[in-house]
Amino acid sequence: MPPHSQPVSFTVVLIEDDERLARLTTVYLQSHGVVVVHAPDALAGLQAVRARRPDVVLLDLMLPGMDGLEACREIRSFSDVPIVMLTARDGEVDRIIGLESGADDYVTKPFSAPELLARLRAQVRRARGMTGPGLAAPLRVGRLTVHPSSHSALLDGVRLNLTTFEFALLRVLAERPGRVLGREQLLDLVRSNAEDAFDRSIDVHISRLRQKLGDDARDPRLLKTVRGVGYVLMQEGA
Repeated sequence: MPPHSQPVSFTVVLIEDDERLARLTTVYLQSHGVVVVHAPDALAGLQAVRARRPDVVLLDLMLPGMDGLEACREIRSFSDVPIVMLTARDGEVDRIIGLESGADDYVTKPFSAPELLARLRAQVRRARGMTGPGLAAPLRVGRLTVHPSSHSALLDGVRLNLTTFEFALLRVLAERPGRVLGREQLLDLVRSNAEDAFDRSIDVHISRLRQKLGDDARDPRLLKTVRGVGYVLMQEGA
């Protein structure tokens, strides 16, 4: 069995105010070797993320007081930990807002426990650089350097603060500089699951990635859009 298909041991901070759902989710995840730290609200969740430095965060959107979107933005201000948003909402607008707030994935209630576990494991694998074949050598595209082994990327020598999905997306593009990749190709290459296969989510991630690269959305020089086809990371990044 290849290394990336092996079960992954990890710690998750579960921020969920529904005690019954939190208990059932915790029991299931713990039965599969996952360490679960439960927080009943956003403030407790933020404290847990800071103190425990988990491998992934499972964050409910509808929370008392500070909601999940605000909590997601707050976590992003100090951590690049993978965040999976959990909510009863499944509308397109909610999904896009969740992704724009910095979430890596989006799971709607009611959900399948095995699917949730698979999603969490996938995020942890991405964060640990365990997806796809290992690439020890850095990828250099103009001013950009991507280090697959350390899951980091630098622009002009300055480290970029990327989510796990953004890094996976950038890595795929950096492995194929100058090549236009469509949305479906990108989703397949970053090993997204069916729920990720949502065209607008790729647009949102690309937009966020472009901002972090300092690209002008109206006239990007690094990450270009080929209208009606897809996206391309330019080899000439100067």
